[in-house]
Amino acid sequence: MKRFALIGAAGYVAPRHMRAIKDTGNLLVAALDPHDSVGILDSYSPDADFFTEFERFDRHVDLRRRKGAPIDIVSICSPNYLHDAHIRFALRSGADAICEKPLVLNPWNIDGLIEVQRETGRSVSTILQLRLHPNIVALRDRIAALPSGSVCDVELTYITSRGNWYATSWKGEEAKSGGIATNIGVHFFDMLHWVFGPLEQSVLHHSTETTCAGYMELERARVRWFMSADAGTLPESARAQGLTTYRVVTVDGEEVEFSGGFTDLHTRSYEEILAGRGFGLEENRRAIETVSGLRRATPVGLKGDYHPHLRVAGVAS
Repeated sequence: MKRFALIGAAGYVAPRHMRAIKDTGNLLVAALDPHDSVGILDSYSPDADFFTEFERFDRHVDLRRRKGAPIDIVSICSPNYLHDAHIRFALRSGADAICEKPLVLNPWNIDGLIEVQRETGRSVSTILQLRLHPNIVALRDRIAALPSGSVCDVELTYITSRGNWYATSWKGEEAKSGGIATNIGVHFFDMLHWVFGPLEQSVLHHSTETTCAGYMELERARVRWFMSADAGTLPESARAQGLTTYRVVTVDGEEVEFSGGFTDLHTRSYEEILAGRGFGLEENRRAIETVSGLRRATPVGLKGDYHPHLRVAGVAS
C-alpha cells in the first residue's frame, strides 16, 4: 500500500484521483487546497489530514518523512501554472509525482524537471488517459500498419461547455491556464502525436478566451481541429439532445468512437503508473511544444484548410 498526498483537493478533477488512489488499493493520507470545499474526501479517505496553507502541508510532509512514514506519491491537481512548482516539491520531499494534464505550460519547464528528477532519484508520471482508451490504441495500431508514406485526413472537434465562471477563474487567465488549447486540448494534441507522429506544420486560424481552431500537418496526418468551451458553438444536433459536450474525431471520414469509459481512465492510468508503465516527462514534450507554439501564434483567419465548424459556429468570418 502506497501513501499518497493530493495537492488541489477541491478542484474538478480531484475526485477522479481520489477514486483512483482508493480503487488501486492505496491510501490518501494528506491533502491540500486553499479552498475548504472538500467534503468529497469523506467518500474516499475521511481520515486524510487536510490543509489550506501550503506551509503547514509542507511541514506535515516533512514530519512524516522524519518519523518514518513518508509520502510515497504526490498527486497534483492544482492550477496549471503551479504544476511545475508542485512537482518539484514532491520530488524534493522524497516522493514520486503524478500530475494532471498539462504537465507544464512550456517545453523548457520539462528540461528543468528532468534535472530535478535526476538529482532526487524520484520519478514524474502524468495523466495521458487517451493513450489507454482501447479505441485509440486500436486506431494507433491501424495507422502503424498502413503503408509507408500514408497520410490520413483527420478532423477533431471538441466542445465542452463552461459557464460564466470560467472566464473569472484561473482557467480564464492565459498566464495561469495556458489558454483554451492547453487547458482543454493538450491531451487531444498528445493523442494526435501519439497516433500520427511529430508536428511538421501548424497554422492557427482562430483564437479567443473560449474558442480556438487551426490546422496541422503531422508525419501521418493532415488535421483540422476545433476546440471550444463556449456552449454557443455546439452543433444544433447536440443542442437538440440536451448535450453540453461534443467530442468527435474522424479519420478519412470515419468516426472514431471514444466517449464511453472516458472518466474511468484515471484509474487505469494509476494502475499503469504503479506497475511501472506510466508516461514520463519526455513523453509529454511533443504536445507541450505544440500548445506552447499555438499560444505564441498569430491567427490568420479563414484562410487555407480551416475547420468547417468555424463558419457553422459563427465565431469567425
